[in-house]
Amino acid sequence: MRGMSWETLRPQWGLVLGSGLGGFVERITVTDVVPYAGIAGLPQSRVEGHAGEFVFGMLGGVPVVAARGRVHLYEGRTAAEVTAHVRWMAERGIRRLVLTNAAGTSNPDFEPGGWMMLSDQLNLTGTTPLLGGPNFHDMSEVYSKALRTHFATTAKELDIRLHEGVYAGQLGPQYETPAEVRMLRTLGADAVGMSTVLEAIAARALGLEVAGFSCLTNWAAGFHPGSLAHSEVIETGQRAAGTLAALLARAIPAVR
Repeated sequence: MRGMSWETLRPQWGLVLGSGLGGFVERITVTDVVPYAGIAGLPQSRVEGHAGEFVFGMLGGVPVVAARGRVHLYEGRTAAEVTAHVRWMAERGIRRLVLTNAAGTSNPDFEPGGWMMLSDQLNLTGTTPLLGGPNFHDMSEVYSKALRTHFATTAKELDIRLHEGVYAGQLGPQYETPAEVRMLRTLGADAVGMSTVLEAIAARALGLEVAGFSCLTNWAAGFHPGSLAHSEVIETGQRAAGTLAALLARAIPAVR
């Protein structure tokens, strides 16, 4: 099917693939690939593991578009810039958005190598994509309860262990100190990373239904001896990607 113009495909779902998770596109019957560089006003990431392209295609008969890679605040970008890809996909017609990321686990019961579905979030970045006016939007249910129930049911059918918890989005790019991780645990965070929260805010403001998943790539600082490295994040994400790919490939086509 490759060769069909993305302009003729109206995707129902959008997906944002985080560090090391770009391989999910192998599950998609690809019809077109659009590099971020070819879209005016869309910034490109300079971080390893973020390819910087939209992949259009079909997943189980459902038209989807996957954003392989994202930009981050820590790259010197604004909140508007790091959510530009969400707005672009919304303009293409998506109604639901799946956000994925690589995160450190701050919950002693959630071991690295597994997946956590986001039930809520803490925006600790100090900014928002809604700056610029009285853009008041309800955030009582950032992550759709209906989608969470559906994904949890599908995970049980596939015998996939899927945690559920709160994600804390930080500015970065440095990893957290042990004291900061203890603070985050006190605030209720089960995982911590440097993305996703602004994308979720932008998506909800656009009226999209949102689901989120964190690949728990490492223990947060203070849980385990040793230092943290981005290479570890990429490696673990690549190993765990197949599990989430199987879940999404089964769950997405079943939503009507």
